[in-house]
Amino acid sequence: MNSDEKNNKDMQQPKILILDDDFSLIKRFIDGEESVFAELMKRHKDKVRNIIYVTLTNSDLVDDIAQEVFITVYKNLKNFRFESQFTTWIYRITINKCKDHLRKKNIRKIFLPLKEEEEEPVFESIDEDSDIKQIVRNAIAALPDKLRIPIVLKDLEGFSYQEIAEAMQCEIGTVKSRIFRAREALKKALQPIEKELL
Repeated sequence: MNSDEKNNKDMQQPKILILDDDFSLIKRFIDGEESVFAELMKRHKDKVRNIIYVTLTNSDLVDDIAQEVFITVYKNLKNFRFESQFTTWIYRITINKCKDHLRKKNIRKIFLPLKEEEEEPVFESIDEDSDIKQIVRNAIAALPDKLRIPIVLKDLEGFSYQEIAEAMQCEIGTVKSRIFRAREALKKALQPIEKELL
């Protein structure tokens, strides 16, 4: 490859990256090229599914709610304002769908008779064969929604405080406070297996 060819290749590379980012795909979608929606889905579906799973702790619900998320995104994408990252926007929709599900679940509980056998402990007694990861997941699942969602986004999904605040539509200070409280609650709940975790 001669120097002219190399320079031409270097000049083309940034253009390929620019054409391939989320905003470019959204613009193409808005302009009528709806087939690019599949690429947006492909890029973000794993993260969306992870958020749903760790928020609801129920693998049976992941596909249904992920489908609801992407239907909502598809219907509203032409109104996207480019004022925030697409990731922030789609994760906010995902969190809201999870909250909707949890709200409906809590409403249904009001009308169901209480059964002691349905109440599960945060974790069972520890033995050598215990699945530590499952115990930690159970402890996270036992947190109230307002504490579980931000700590999942921060500690498991790697979101910044700013991204969490935007996705949850609250102040950064509120996010930090809830994450602190969640960590304190988890520390207390996981005390019996502290040695195994360390």
